[in-house]
Amino acid sequence: MSHPRLGFGLWYSLRNPARWARPYPEIYAQTLRQIAWAETIGYDDVWLTEHHFCEDGHAPSILPLAAAVAARTDRIRIGTSVLLLPLYHPVRVAEDAATIDIISNGRFELGVGVGYRPQEFKGLGLRSQDRGARMDEGLEIIRALWRGETVDYAGKHFTVEGAKLAPMPVQNPPPLWIGGFAPASAKRAARIGDGYLGTGDMGELVKVYREERARLGKQGPGRLIGGHFWLVVSRDPARTLADIGPHVLYQIEMYNQWLGEAGQALFPPVSTPAQLAEMGILQVLTPQHAVDAIASYAEATGIERYYTWTVPPGYPEEKMNDHLQLFAEEVIPKFR
Repeated sequence: MSHPRLGFGLWYSLRNPARWARPYPEIYAQTLRQIAWAETIGYDDVWLTEHHFCEDGHAPSILPLAAAVAARTDRIRIGTSVLLLPLYHPVRVAEDAATIDIISNGRFELGVGVGYRPQEFKGLGLRSQDRGARMDEGLEIIRALWRGETVDYAGKHFTVEGAKLAPMPVQNPPPLWIGGFAPASAKRAARIGDGYLGTGDMGELVKVYREERARLGKQGPGRLIGGHFWLVVSRDPARTLADIGPHVLYQIEMYNQWLGEAGQALFPPVSTPAQLAEMGILQVLTPQHAVDAIASYAEATGIERYYTWTVPPGYPEEKMNDHLQLFAEEVIPKFR
């Protein structure tokens, strides 16, 4: 049976829950070491995600992290999934992204989202209700700078006079992905992104994305990146589920708390790792079952690249290496 050709990626948040706390330099160093090793065994890209003011130290500054990855690697592509663009000044994002693209010699991809946690906007002196408009203005400014234009822009949220990017990125321009869990994000991706970046059950949002592209008169189905929220390969799935389950449960409980505070919902309430498995949030599979699951997901969504979380919060990075190696040896080759 033939499978679609896919790229495969890693996904990191670098969280450090109090229950399993370790020194941050250790977590960051081991993550960078793991990424550098992963590119040598066949992984194609790495994605970094951000949140702010989190008790568990969820990575807040992913552009410096992306630069560190760029300096430690030679081939793997480096993306953000996602940078919360409304929290930033777009000129600085355009400059920093160009610098990372230079350090990596053309391997950086900018994925952006609007964000949803009220505290993140309050902590930075912004209004969360402005995030959609700030996103649209920011994307317009970044696009213009990456085209090499001298930008004069007078918007509701940003005013720019005579800004011109130097040095320019190696790529002309770097890929710009739009992510998010709402239909507005999928429509924005169709309108001004190079593609839509999602995770989990993307079916309805992929439909919105494609319908919006068709409405705008754009040719083709568009570009999509996504993957299961958690998919881990193992020779002994039951044992691995018992080992990593409490860590993934912590992550889901935190997401439910954050989304609840924002008046949203993503996951049903869960209280045990077994429930995570029953709901398909955490899949621990043998290599062949993983191949089947990824093939079905790719067929249903039309993704060109697949990624899933790499290290559960508080779990030692090196303990995931056997699972990453097994995935690289017995899953990735089926999609080449």
